[in-house]
Amino acid sequence: MRKKHHFKKKPSLFKKWTGKLHLWFGLSIGLIIFIVSITGTLFVFKDEVENFTRKDVIYHKEQNIAKKKILPIRVLEKMVDEQVKEKYKIHWVNVPIDKKMSYQFWWYEHNTEAWNYFDEFPIYKSAYVNPYTGKVLKVYDEKVGFFQIVKSIHWSFLLKQDWGKYVVGIPVIIFVIMLISGIILWWPKNKAARKQRFSFKWKNIKSWKRKNYDLHNVLGFYASIFALIFSITGLFYAFFVVQAMIYFIFSGGSTVYPDFSHITTKAPIEMRTETTLDKVISTTQAKYPDSYGFAIDLGHPHMDDHEHPNFSVFVKHLSYSYHKNSSLIFDENSGELLHTYNHEDKNFGEKTVAANYDIHVGSILGLPTKIIAFIVSLICASLPVTGFLIWWGRRKKTKKAV
Repeated sequence: MRKKHHFKKKPSLFKKWTGKLHLWFGLSIGLIIFIVSITGTLFVFKDEVENFTRKDVIYHKEQNIAKKKILPIRVLEKMVDEQVKEKYKIHWVNVPIDKKMSYQFWWYEHNTEAWNYFDEFPIYKSAYVNPYTGKVLKVYDEKVGFFQIVKSIHWSFLLKQDWGKYVVGIPVIIFVIMLISGIILWWPKNKAARKQRFSFKWKNIKSWKRKNYDLHNVLGFYASIFALIFSITGLFYAFFVVQAMIYFIFSGGSTVYPDFSHITTKAPIEMRTETTLDKVISTTQAKYPDSYGFAIDLGHPHMDDHEHPNFSVFVKHLSYSYHKNSSLIFDENSGELLHTYNHEDKNFGEKTVAANYDIHVGSILGLPTKIIAFIVSLICASLPVTGFLIWWGRRKKTKKAV
């Protein structure tokens, strides 16, 4: 009696070439995707780590503040300059709404002629300052800080941002194609196959190759949707076409982003005094008493100066996220408020664009989405490793058979 032979059904030509494409792309960009993913993983909890390590200076601990007045901003600027003694002018100051918190003064210069991160930013420092006394509590060289280096590697591999972002961006486009091809390859043919694709069936499995294969497939599937979201929000910063596409889709087909460049300073420069910025600060504080804080540019010339159509103040409403924000336009000579643009006034396209950073780093809903971003980034970092081991295992098997 003849034995029946069960022949395994060959994959379709489409799946065969999808598999080859997935492999070739994986071998070519695997290391880059690993570095981008692992740096993304490390960056997720930046705020939590810094809030803990800097807690002694984030809050100034000044006593009886209800009976004291915050010093004028130009007085504070001079006192900070005298204590820190930097050759560059202070660029801007972060003003918190919470009176118990320190002001944060920033030095930031951008050399557009440089070719790498360290030369591109001659200075990138911050100083935490007691606004009641003008005392500098601590200065941080953000340029060489752990998270800033991690961010720059993630963003541009420590190359100049203008073109370094493409060194990262192009492999990420390929990674998006790989995620889609991975889902196609994962897609089960029938019910029996479906049962094996959603979880690990390791009860009687001893082979590390099989376990590695399952890690790549099962984890890759569960992470794929979030990985696509994180990849596209990352491409937002590398390619303007992605920004335009996101705005177009979520604004309902609008191609024109709101423009307020026509709202400009009209008052004569003679009206500008040492107290003009104090007027801007007090107006902002009065309008948004429940916000987290805002940033004020101190108005000095800088290395990469470009045209600023108007003097605007960015108001951050939440401590953990940037997506909910408002902007105010002031006459920089008189300090008069010219225009208010609240979060509620924006169309859905603007809100989506504003939320891009928070979606990308996982801070959009606070800690829960940060945990998701951390886990997904870690899985994305593992995919090139498990994928390479699958290929290496099959290669060795093929050589043995020959």
